[in-house]
Amino acid sequence: MSIMDMTRFEGSRNYVLDEELSKIVNISMALEMPLLLKGEPGTGKTMLAHAVAGSLGMELIVLNVKSNMKLIEALYQYDTLTRLNDSRFGDSTRNVSEITEYIRMGKIGQSFVAPKRCVLLIDEIDKAETEFQDDMLDVLDQMEFDILETDEVVRAQHRPVIIITSNAKKDLSDPFLGRCNFHHIAFPEPKMMRKIIDAHFGDISDVLAQNAIAAFYELRNIDGVEKRPATRELINWIRALQADPDFNSGKKLARELPYLGVLFKKSGDYQRAGNSLTKRSLFR
Repeated sequence: MSIMDMTRFEGSRNYVLDEELSKIVNISMALEMPLLLKGEPGTGKTMLAHAVAGSLGMELIVLNVKSNMKLIEALYQYDTLTRLNDSRFGDSTRNVSEITEYIRMGKIGQSFVAPKRCVLLIDEIDKAETEFQDDMLDVLDQMEFDILETDEVVRAQHRPVIIITSNAKKDLSDPFLGRCNFHHIAFPEPKMMRKIIDAHFGDISDVLAQNAIAAFYELRNIDGVEKRPATRELINWIRALQADPDFNSGKKLARELPYLGVLFKKSGDYQRAGNSLTKRSLFR
């Protein structure tokens, strides 16, 4: 059996997958290499990990990277405070002399000791310092790490499916890039967006879908917008439109676009969108 005959991810009910992304996901799983995903917020980088785990029946473990995070936090934590309290008050069921009672696995550690192969999502790696990134990939290469307090080596029971996301706020080092497969998820074109909307709203009318998508791209292209609405905002906007009897047919969207606050979350963007719609109505 070739590696490509192994379990494949073909997308899910709520995650529409193009052919190129499908190929890189499946070859990364087959080669057991981390998959690094870049793309603007809202392009489905994080949701891909959820979709892979859900579709293949795997546990999903999520490491949300913080700017000041130390690698050891992602591996394990030694709870010295609880041990101190147990030794002082003596009412714990734990054995205070046994350090292992106070060792807790971090997210990477959890993925190593999981009884079955799981999906490990390392979300927004670009928030971390370069040292964290490179040291983390050393651990993921070797699939083991040491617990210093007990001199124990934790080895992965099964190599997890590793999906790493980056919003490209900070450059990643060459050694980091060299150890990953890479894919850039472009923002969906209207044709692909229609497939995504159909996947989320099985009974949506053509008029509502077409008019909402057309308005959405018009609003995204307003000059000067700092945070452009993404797929998540469009889905929530359509939910709002469907809940309003005046707009659930989609016909009224040609004259009026309500609920801009569902699409724009910054005051300046909200105001720009409102001003743009006012100008549009004046020149109609």
